[in-house]
Amino acid sequence: MSVKYMTALALSRAIRERELSVYEALCELQRGIERTEGKLHAYLALDPARAAKDAAAVQTRMDRGGVASPLAGVPIAVKDNICTDHLKTTCASRMLAGFLPPYRATVIDKLCENDLIIHGKLNMDEFAMGSTTETSCFGSTCNPWNTQHVPGGSSGGAAAAVAAGSALCALGSDTGGSIRQPASHCGVTGFKPTYGTVSRYGLVAYASSLEQIGPIARDVADCAALMDAIRGRDARDSTSVVSENTPYLSALGEDIRGVRIGIPREALAGDISPDVSSCILNMARELEKMGAIVKECNFPLMKHAVAAYYVIATAEAASNLSRYDGIKYGYRAAGDLPLCELYARSRSEGFGDEVKRRIMLGNFVLSAGYYDAYYRRALRAKAEITACFAALWGELDMLLMPTAPTTAPALGVSLGDTLGMYSSDRYTVPANLAGLPALTLPCGFGSDGMPVGAQLIGAAHSDARILAVGYAYQQRTDHHTAYPKEVRA
Repeated sequence: MSVKYMTALALSRAIRERELSVYEALCELQRGIERTEGKLHAYLALDPARAAKDAAAVQTRMDRGGVASPLAGVPIAVKDNICTDHLKTTCASRMLAGFLPPYRATVIDKLCENDLIIHGKLNMDEFAMGSTTETSCFGSTCNPWNTQHVPGGSSGGAAAAVAAGSALCALGSDTGGSIRQPASHCGVTGFKPTYGTVSRYGLVAYASSLEQIGPIARDVADCAALMDAIRGRDARDSTSVVSENTPYLSALGEDIRGVRIGIPREALAGDISPDVSSCILNMARELEKMGAIVKECNFPLMKHAVAAYYVIATAEAASNLSRYDGIKYGYRAAGDLPLCELYARSRSEGFGDEVKRRIMLGNFVLSAGYYDAYYRRALRAKAEITACFAALWGELDMLLMPTAPTTAPALGVSLGDTLGMYSSDRYTVPANLAGLPALTLPCGFGSDGMPVGAQLIGAAHSDARILAVGYAYQQRTDHHTAYPKEVRA
């Protein structure tokens, strides 16, 4: 079997059984990137020489029997807002074009400790602000199922690469659905863990109270294995927590009979595509056949989630991005300018339109005259949404709902409808506001031939149980094994 059609776990197993070497696997993957990049533009940086050197070192350790990781030898790509000290980290922005961090993120250390090989950085919406990967200053990424459509965002490069087989697995970041929504649009599996489960040290900040690093892969098993590799308390991130002790990978295969799953009535109402709602209901019926108890429930505060999210996220973005002033690092406007003009010119020229829009909105909601009217009310809404989830967990173990209201839109459509783009996040942002784990997995296809993703959301630190239910579903279905024909050759 070609490497591009293997799961990460299967590839590591094949290397361990000497069916191929780490270097051979890396070379085959790199040839796949060369074939698909002209169509997709999923990558922003590659370092074949460094990857080959790392592959040789991992192979030596594996030959000596000193490797225990189930993902040893697997090449992995990471979103370009995760700091790497050997590859540029640009956040797909002119502001950081050419920036090489002097340190690397905790998750990068953990990947290396588990003998994975970091071979590239992936395209994204600028500073993770967007839902289509069209706000990247280096150009849009295309959806491998139909290159006239977006891959979703902001981790669109990661989802597109995994879907096309030019990456076996990837790390993205999820602030309001940025792992789950592109995974849904590209027909792959994405997981946002409980807030604090994975260290954010070295993740370029957008909205610190909402975002989490997580995996995108072909299936749930690969996501679970990656989570085992990257999770854990980190002294350099005060928001990180000690998570469950049991390895997520070993929890897969548990009996899901009796698991109580709710479908919010609000999630299947409104302007949702009939194709999406049909796929969700089909998944519900399949889960019932497996012994799960599926029933309708109410989540009346869902309608307030998008408004609360965008007030809080933009407020935090305005604060976090204030460090980019043209003085310390990053883009600096040309000329001998007075200080205030240097700030203004550097930020105006360095940031794209969507980033500037969110900074301005964030500064507005934090201003003295509007703080109580907007930001404080958004924080109250966040607390009430969290309480609404907590009340549901008394009767349910998890929720099932769509990841996105439609399949992937055509290129250019969302940028012309900013409010529509924001409202498309209505199914994903509640989990970020409450800090809950959420899994997206393929559950079918729309009439346009594009993938549809379903989302499972559970209580805080129920990550293992959600992954187990998703794994059980994938054991009975084959949606996650489909590959796009456009880039299959």
